[in-house]
Amino acid sequence: MPRPTANNKVLLLDTNHPLLEARLKDAGFNCYYFHDITLDSLKDIIGDYSGVIVRSRFHLDRELLERARNLSFIGRVGAGMEGIDVVYAESRGISCFNAPEGNRGAVGEHALGMLLALMNRMLPADGEVRQGIWKREENRGSEINGKTVAIIGYGNTGSAFARVLSGLQCRVIAYDKYREGFSDEFVSEATMDEVFSEADILSLHVPLTNETTFMITEDYLQRFSRPLWLVNTSRGKVVDTESLLRCMDSGKVRGVALDVLEFENLSFESLEHDNLPDAYRKLVARDDVILTPHIAGWTHESKIKLAEVVVEKILSAFSPPVKK
Repeated sequence: MPRPTANNKVLLLDTNHPLLEARLKDAGFNCYYFHDITLDSLKDIIGDYSGVIVRSRFHLDRELLERARNLSFIGRVGAGMEGIDVVYAESRGISCFNAPEGNRGAVGEHALGMLLALMNRMLPADGEVRQGIWKREENRGSEINGKTVAIIGYGNTGSAFARVLSGLQCRVIAYDKYREGFSDEFVSEATMDEVFSEADILSLHVPLTNETTFMITEDYLQRFSRPLWLVNTSRGKVVDTESLLRCMDSGKVRGVALDVLEFENLSFESLEHDNLPDAYRKLVARDDVILTPHIAGWTHESKIKLAEVVVEKILSAFSPPVKK
């Protein structure tokens, strides 16, 4: 069971929807946000707070959490928890909450939108028409209808993607190393051997862990029986870009839709501009690639839902007396 908060002070490390702060204040918490806070100043003050709300601005690693002597909970306004040392936090009795339910629908829709645009060559065709170029045969598309879509990782976003695919008359299979018995009207559970032999389209919905970091290599992609389209809305470092490019050059990968890149910085707020390799330049030069800046779960609606989910989880576990 969560331990009581040492005080009612909550540190907000990022801007979020105003309802999050309002709900916490209504429940009796005192909320603080410092727009110009640095890591050094965070280290100095984190020990004064019983709660921390973070999106992606800082990584809450062991060194930082060791200074958080009064911390009772951490709320992540998002799904992935790789920016928090959850194991160490929980060993200290710090409860960790995230909100994958808040943006799963947005991710599912975005993945489908990218896939449709990719397979129908919408972006290159759009650019050509704007220049007065009218190419029809060169931009002939491919349908999702009748194809097999394989989902790797069948949690919140993987299952949301399966649902949005349900009206397209395709077969949807999924592999999840840590789940079983999840077949339903939207998806059929599959082994990895079945994924390799049957997939036409591969969509990644896994967290970033030691197991999944650079999981998608040339050897992995070469195991597929058919040329495939690849969609990644999970984390950039799940895919090794150099391997991906080689498989695109060989024809093993027909096209890619990437909402996340290997070359994002730790906060996901920008690219590592001072350290962009040739692989990035080769990737962006291709017309069989669609890229978006880590916005699959970044809708107006999900901003509200993420705040609602994380604050509900916090208040269900920690709710100090409301001030009279």
